[in-house]
Amino acid sequence: MTILGDIVKVDNNLDVNVKWIMEELGVGQSFDVIRRDITLAGRRATLFYINGLVKDEVMTYILTALADLKEEDLTPDAFLQLYNRYVSYIQVEDVDDLHKAVDKIVSGEIALIVDGFKKVISIDVRKYPARMPEESDLERVVRGSRDNFVETILFNANLLRRRVRDPKLRMELLQVGSRSKTDVAVVYIKDIANPGLVDIIKEKIKAIKMDGLPMAEKSLEEFIGSGSYWNPFPRVRYTERPDVAAAHLFEGHVLVLVDTSPSVMILPATLFHHLQHAEEFRQAPLIGTFLRIVRFLGVLISVFLPPIWLLLSLQPGLLPPGLSWIGPKSLGAIPLFWQFLFAELGIDLMRLAAIHTPTALATALGLIAAVLIGDIAVAVGFFNPEVILYMAIAAVGIFSTPSYELGMANTLVRIALLIGVGLFRLPGLVAVTLGTFLLLATTKSFGLPYLWPLLPFNGSALKDILIRPPVPLQKVRPRVLHPLDVDRQPYPEPARKPMIREEDIWRREGEENDGTKK
Repeated sequence: MTILGDIVKVDNNLDVNVKWIMEELGVGQSFDVIRRDITLAGRRATLFYINGLVKDEVMTYILTALADLKEEDLTPDAFLQLYNRYVSYIQVEDVDDLHKAVDKIVSGEIALIVDGFKKVISIDVRKYPARMPEESDLERVVRGSRDNFVETILFNANLLRRRVRDPKLRMELLQVGSRSKTDVAVVYIKDIANPGLVDIIKEKIKAIKMDGLPMAEKSLEEFIGSGSYWNPFPRVRYTERPDVAAAHLFEGHVLVLVDTSPSVMILPATLFHHLQHAEEFRQAPLIGTFLRIVRFLGVLISVFLPPIWLLLSLQPGLLPPGLSWIGPKSLGAIPLFWQFLFAELGIDLMRLAAIHTPTALATALGLIAAVLIGDIAVAVGFFNPEVILYMAIAAVGIFSTPSYELGMANTLVRIALLIGVGLFRLPGLVAVTLGTFLLLATTKSFGLPYLWPLLPFNGSALKDILIRPPVPLQKVRPRVLHPLDVDRQPYPEPARKPMIREEDIWRREGEENDGTKK
């Protein structure tokens, strides 16, 4: 056996190769690592594979085909004859490094080692445990597709291929983790996406030196995400919908798929990307615009309503004469500032409880939260009714935020605003608001300003953010991404014959019914 640095060359002696692989994989210690000795054309051979990750029917077919081989069938070049002719399967590869052979075995492939050959034949017969695509709980729509990404990267790639039948679609596979060997796919359209952006993403992924990615895409995001680790605002958009992912591919974005995760990362992403939802594009433009405006207002209300009401309650002199009715009718046993903090803590506890509660008990949890906690707390005088009301409105606004990550970041901003108001009144509100705006203004996602198109200002792009544009009017891709192909609707070739008009169809129909047309 020849060892060259990290490379262990395949020996032509079967026993040497088998001994090394058995020690590396722990055959005999791990119950799912299988060794199968066979005779192939008068030569000794051994198969290694992981039980449960291979297709049994394909293995049976291959073994049946190899069992009928004779010595004279593998002449003059025995290895090429076996590799090109008798291993009758589509995905086959020859490997001359035992480390690579072991990596392929643990990923679900079969390694065929034949005595006298200095190469291992790797047969890709993987069959990963997978669930069928089903609708996402986070991105539901009234109308639209119900197939969402799953935990198997190959299934996710197929879901994208169904929607992007472009030969320029590229899916480059990388591996991250010295021990986990996690498959990561970088997906983009070659003649649309900015090559510099693609190279930066691939370089960051290749530079990761870690034993594994147990939390899949979230662990990867913390490695490749730009900026401070303690910035709560998400600089990567997640989606579980193939149609949303495909729409971003056509704009020039880059997708990152991580095996074992149903969430796909969209790079880069601004603040306004996290406020978009597929439902807006499944409705008419006017209705989609209405839904978008309602969502924007809901997010703003969820962040600023409780702090502003607390400020006006603590400083009634800020109220105009006509709004003197704003404020608490009764203070309650606990100061207002602490009431808001306790209510915030209670909402977050209920959110965690809802995640960990079985579906059958979710209704009971809601009754406990709404009746036994909220109503009785007001009845005994611990909480002011307005505090419960405004915190409930804020919770609805957080839940209406399409991005779960942005909703959690907005929760932290609201808590910071409440603390600022509770300690410093109006200067505290202004200082926290200004600090949050500066944080957003200085945040970037792979070089893209987080507040674009607000900062730097782009009027036409900002109009498309506030108003859902009709699809026929979406003629160009976002220029801030620097796509290679800017036009989404290239100018059509001149028509050879005039286009049929709708009114002509009905005029002909009327003439035929009246008998006036000869």
